[in-house]
Amino acid sequence: MTSVPMPIPSRTQFVLDAIKHRILTGQLTPGQALVETELAASFGVSKTPVREALKTLAGTGLVVMNQYKGVTVRMVDADMAREVYDVRLLLEPEALKRSVLRGASLAAARDALTKADDASDTAERSLANREFHRALYLPCGNPLLGRMLDEVRDQAALVSAVAWAASPSWEREAGEHREILRLALDGDADGAATALHAHIESFVQRAFPDAESGSQREDGRA
Repeated sequence: MTSVPMPIPSRTQFVLDAIKHRILTGQLTPGQALVETELAASFGVSKTPVREALKTLAGTGLVVMNQYKGVTVRMVDADMAREVYDVRLLLEPEALKRSVLRGASLAAARDALTKADDASDTAERSLANREFHRALYLPCGNPLLGRMLDEVRDQAALVSAVAWAASPSWEREAGEHREILRLALDGDADGAATALHAHIESFVQRAFPDAESGSQREDGRA
């Protein structure tokens, strides 16, 4: 039976989602070269949707395009982790606080926790955790703030994937997630924001002890 060709945009989205999934689940590792011809053959498409997908991934910070080295999965180190998590520390607790103060529904966050608990592998758990955090900040009432946090979601997930591969800590993080949600559902906006800030900060400190937070640099501490 002859298959019906997908439109180019659909092919590009398919390739984009597949490459992102492989990166965020560790199948494609930081620093690994992404060769258009190999990816095209792997997905059964031409190089065009692969090239467009890689450009989009470069825009989100998951891959790096270099004139001489080609395209590679972005490397994750203490500096990269600090940059991404500094943004989260500045914006995400405030967004959650606003969500709670607005009385926004956090049902999606509760559902995401259940998905994470029931996950059968790291990929499912990582996706559920991303959904949990997004469900906390998205109803903050400021669409621009939500979009800004969306822009660092993939990079934060890449940091988590690398950290989990070295030292799985998802059980501890799951407990912290439950406490954050409990405070939020109780209407404790300040408490939930404080717990979320501690959760984000402690993760990067455990995973990348050489990473120095923005607040530490401002205070002149090592």
